[in-house]
Amino acid sequence: MSGWSCLVTGGGGFVGQRIVRLLVEEKDLQEIRLLDKVFKSEVREEFSKLQSKIKLTMLEGDILDKQCLKDACQGISVVIHTAAIIDVVNAVQQETIMNINVKGTQLLLEACVQASVPIFIYTSTIEVAGPNSYKEVIQNGHEEEHLESRWPAPYPQSKKLAEKAVLEANGCALKNGGTLYTCSLRPMYIYGERSPFLSGHIDCALKNNGMLTNYGRFSVVNPVYVGNVAWAHILALRALRDPRKAPSIQGQFYYISDDTPHQSYDDLNYALSKDWGFRLDSRMNLPISLQYWLAFLLEMVGFLLSPIYKYKPTFSRHLVTLSNSVFTFSYKKAQRDLGYEPLFTWEEASQNTTEWVGSLVRQHRETLKTKTH
Repeated sequence: MSGWSCLVTGGGGFVGQRIVRLLVEEKDLQEIRLLDKVFKSEVREEFSKLQSKIKLTMLEGDILDKQCLKDACQGISVVIHTAAIIDVVNAVQQETIMNINVKGTQLLLEACVQASVPIFIYTSTIEVAGPNSYKEVIQNGHEEEHLESRWPAPYPQSKKLAEKAVLEANGCALKNGGTLYTCSLRPMYIYGERSPFLSGHIDCALKNNGMLTNYGRFSVVNPVYVGNVAWAHILALRALRDPRKAPSIQGQFYYISDDTPHQSYDDLNYALSKDWGFRLDSRMNLPISLQYWLAFLLEMVGFLLSPIYKYKPTFSRHLVTLSNSVFTFSYKKAQRDLGYEPLFTWEEASQNTTEWVGSLVRQHRETLKTKTH
């Protein structure tokens, strides 16, 4: 195959950065183009070191800007679309989430058709499949079960609609007469270095004398390491570029997990931070049923106040369900079609993440020293 180029939206984000680090090693790749709202200075610095290996272009722009997308897609062979707003605590307006996650994806697909980009890979989420009830048990779920989230919450709803648009676009005619081929990856909860969620939990614990907040004690999940999620994207683009493998992958979605032990969200946070003296809160949790109805009452308060005051509780039935369900999935289909095997073992993933947590602890200590001098 001749030289090719790849656009990564959300290239400055948690998953996007890891995809870029693997992309630079790909054969015959001539350019990596990155699109993000803004690139932090430390990300720019890291990417500048890669420019000795490959042409790497950073574009700052809006996923809703048609001209920006047109320019970004020009001359591109593969689009990996990771850009999205992730929000499970009602911190962002519903309209904003739907615009970025759904309309932005639709506009990007249109730009791909106009620029004749033949391959589109979408970073979806396990939340498009649920969980719908904390009473429902899904263990080692798989793609043939066709599970679907029924929550009206903006994040899962937006990702579900965006993924639907991506998979329905498979087989679309391109402007140059070619064909657009798409697939979608559904990672589990993603952990690893620079995880915004894990960083938030560690930050709260540091302000609470090393006590980790209980929020998902009753869950059983199989989280996935960010390095393995990035690797799955690389294998998906390789497969879609391979005429022998592509027909079985086009228009398909894949659950992406790895060999991280099945555990609760609380136990995962503890496993990744215990070496630095963090501990789990030993106090009893409210029963899930009581948490659920408290969340319902808060939602009702929000609804009743809506004519005069905008109140969106961060504690919701969706969050209670998400944080306390038995919800695990197999990666066998990705293994079969994409040749996916985790690039990092649990031991490597946990060690890498634990070392990064240590850097957060040291940073916190330095900040305290600065304040006391």
